[in-house]
Amino acid sequence: MTDTAPTAPPPPTHVTLADGRVEIAPGAPAPTGPYANEDLLPVPVDKRTWTTYNFSALWVGMAHNTASWTLASGLIAVGMDWKQAVLTIALANVIVLIPMLLTGHAGPKYGIPFPVFARASFGIRGANLPAVVRALVACGWFGIQTWIGGEAIYFLAGKLIGTGWTDAAKVGGYAWTMWLSFAIFWALQVVIIYRGMETIRRFENWAAPFVLVGAFVMLWWMSDKAGGFGPLLDQPSKLGWGPDFWKLFAPALMGMIGFWSTLSLNIPDFTRYGKSQRAQTWGQALGLPTTMTLFAFLSVMVTSGSQAVYGEAIWDPVQLAAKTDSTVGLLFALVTVLVATLSVNVAANLVSPAFDFSNIAPRRISFRAGALATCVLGVLIFPWKLYSDPQGYIFTWLGLVGGLLGTVAGILIADYWILRRARLDLADLYRPGGRYWYEGGWNWRAVVAFAVGGVLAVGGASFKPLTDGRPIPALADLADYGWAVGLGTSMVLYLVLMALRGRSTV
Repeated sequence: MTDTAPTAPPPPTHVTLADGRVEIAPGAPAPTGPYANEDLLPVPVDKRTWTTYNFSALWVGMAHNTASWTLASGLIAVGMDWKQAVLTIALANVIVLIPMLLTGHAGPKYGIPFPVFARASFGIRGANLPAVVRALVACGWFGIQTWIGGEAIYFLAGKLIGTGWTDAAKVGGYAWTMWLSFAIFWALQVVIIYRGMETIRRFENWAAPFVLVGAFVMLWWMSDKAGGFGPLLDQPSKLGWGPDFWKLFAPALMGMIGFWSTLSLNIPDFTRYGKSQRAQTWGQALGLPTTMTLFAFLSVMVTSGSQAVYGEAIWDPVQLAAKTDSTVGLLFALVTVLVATLSVNVAANLVSPAFDFSNIAPRRISFRAGALATCVLGVLIFPWKLYSDPQGYIFTWLGLVGGLLGTVAGILIADYWILRRARLDLADLYRPGGRYWYEGGWNWRAVVAFAVGGVLAVGGASFKPLTDGRPIPALADLADYGWAVGLGTSMVLYLVLMALRGRSTV
């Protein structure tokens, strides 16, 4: 009988640092194969450099944008007064901050983007389901924001060139110069995203304060037109504080939550660059609810002022800015709109779907190719139709988005925090046959939870003004609480199905 040397244990694939952050072990090969590429791999610890200020500036840049403005002003347009609108938006952003921080935790800890994070619960292949849903929503948002930016260019050029520009021949209901403006703004965003994440970080840092100053200038201008702040504050609610208001409050609250429900899923796409958990936690807590509430206040004040001055609530800031007689004032307002729209659209609606589409076929689709796909799809969803009516914008578009994405958030939070206690195996997130492979790369339990939660959340929703009626009228009472219904249902059902699986999931 001969002696044999004991088999050495395999070297660790990842290491955990003293501050809790995890990265690929020094000397260990980076994950390879059909489910990995450079854009999806964990960010090395030495490149996780974003500070509290960077995250706060990111949120200031994203919150202070034209879509956020119309979100608040749209509530005035449907009958709320300024107090009711600010209350609704402030509460919504405090609520949505909770899943934002819970899902954002995986970013600085593991350095992974959202589609890789979703592999732990949906499976390595199954993660494409929430990633594609999230990406398609981002395409819709990208199109809406690009239309807004094109509208600003259209009015800006019209002020400089004259009626020959604004009264040009119409194509598809809009002047051909409007379509040209839309195309110019579309191309500008493609250029920025192709320069990478560091360019985006620098852009957000200076865009944030610029946009805030622009909003205060709009408030000063409108108060001057109205004869002081009194008329801005005195515009009455058309709903009162009785049943009419509370009937509108629930779907409006879900719509406000739906506005950032996209980011509550894919926030790891940004927090993966975080220097620490403290940086992302404080950065988001200081950046999101405070700036959204402030911006909502500015928006509703200006919109209330437009009601006092012009006899109607003008909820679109571009249309409102176009009413000024000052060329300098108009230029400043529209440049502010352009910067604000670029700030949110590039950060919120190009970065994330670029990663999501890359996750579909990592060996074939790069981050830049995914971003270009987003740009193309953003045009094909006809954003000018989504944005044309505040009822459809807030209650149909945002309500449906919030319901579906709340369902995904419930699954991610249940899996990461309750089942796994925030512990993931980095290498297995990229490896076929590992612990996140489930059955053929899909965790059918997550798919079932997503489907059931989604049906309950949006099955009874009204699709007006897109179509009449509700797909499942019996679920109409749940539709007003779509985001909460989707999140709660999917979370509970996923935990039950995983418990029935009968073996450890960690």
